[in-house]
This record gives sequence, structure tokens and C-alpha cells, in this order.
Amino acid sequence: MAGSKGPQGRGVIVLAGEDSNDCRIVAEIIKQHHPDLGSARLVEITDKTRLKTASGPDLAARVRTIVGKAKGRALRAKGPLVGLVIHEDLDGYTDAEYTRVRANVAGALARESPCNSALALAAWESEAWLLLFPDAFPAVRPNWKVPAQLQGRDTGTIKSPKEDLKRKLGSPAFRECDGPKVAEQARSLGLLASGPTGTNRSYKDFVHELGQWSAVSVPSPRRR
Repeated sequence: MAGSKGPQGRGVIVLAGEDSNDCRIVAEIIKQHHPDLGSARLVEITDKTRLKTASGPDLAARVRTIVGKAKGRALRAKGPLVGLVIHEDLDGYTDAEYTRVRANVAGALARESPCNSALALAAWESEAWLLLFPDAFPAVRPNWKVPAQLQGRDTGTIKSPKEDLKRKLGSPAFRECDGPKVAEQARSLGLLASGPTGTNRSYKDFVHELGQWSAVSVPSPRRR
């Protein structure tokens, strides 16, 4: 789907989530896996998404509110809105409930969004996605090492992976603000490109959605 009509400048992809650290992790994944990022800008809006517990008209209204904020953010960035990514931690496993929630929210987002859209519904939380790339951690802190019991497994079945990282990674203790640095190293080292060590259905679903996007570059005006 083409981006929404608006100023013909550099295209804008808006990331919406409750926490900037999560948005920055998602941004690294977008940079790696989008087939044609082109010259589009990635910008953030902080929003209490709360989509996973909503349904029906209430869910649609909440999504429309985020879309409205995204349009405003793109306007301030002086470019057309060409992509919208919403992040929310599931706080649950990749089970039947995950399937139901994702289908519900992704469906509403696809219906309400005027542009390319994707749902980053992380199970349990975005730190579970980071665990798919254990070699990125020592690139941030040389003393960090992901324990063997957390490697090569389905990280969507790990409850509270953030707490596991805080307790088991090493010194200094992992902090939420370290997450974007790990994601950045995972991309720069080619780990995102080579693929995860282990599995996580919620990560796979998000990457698949990004791959379905149309080009986000804004074409130059035709000469008359």
C-alpha cells in the first residue's frame, strides 16, 4: 500500500511504543529487514498502546488514535507517513493466546493504517528477541556472556527474559537502556542478517510483516 498523502519530502516511518528503548531495538530490526528502506526517516512517538487487551470498536478507536499521532509526527518531520510500527510487550508466551491477540491487533492495524504497518508484539518482551543474538552482548560489554541455558532455544517460552539477563549476564548488570546497544551491535556485526540463534515466533512474525511492505521511498515529482 502506498504511503498517505502529504508533503512530498523524505518519507517518515513512525515507531510507536511505551518505551524509547523498545522502539530503538525495533528500529535496528527495521533497518536490517526492510527490503527497501530507501531514504525514509525513523522517528518515535511514546504512546501507552494497550492494544493487546482491547477488541472490537475499542481496539479500532485506539489504533486510530495512534494513527492520528503518527500523522502529526510525520507532519512535524516534514514528510509523508510511509510506515507505522507499533511495539507492545505481550507479557506472555507464543502460545494460542499469542496467536489470537496478534491476529486481532494486526488485523485492526492493517484496516486502520493509511500506510505500510507492522506489529512488534514481543513475547514475553523485547529482551527475548535480543537473546536470539547472544554474540552481540560481549560486543557491548566484554564481560557479558549469555549462559548456555539461554542460548539456542525458543526464547518465546522464557518468562521475564529481562530479569534473566540482569541476573545471569555478568558485570555490570544489564539495564533496559543497554537493549538498543545490543540490537545495534547485532545489526553491525551481521547477526541480524545471518539469522537468530534459536527461535521466537513473535520475532519471526514481525520480520515477515516487514518483508510484505511496499517500497517506502518517495518518488521524485515528474517533470512536465
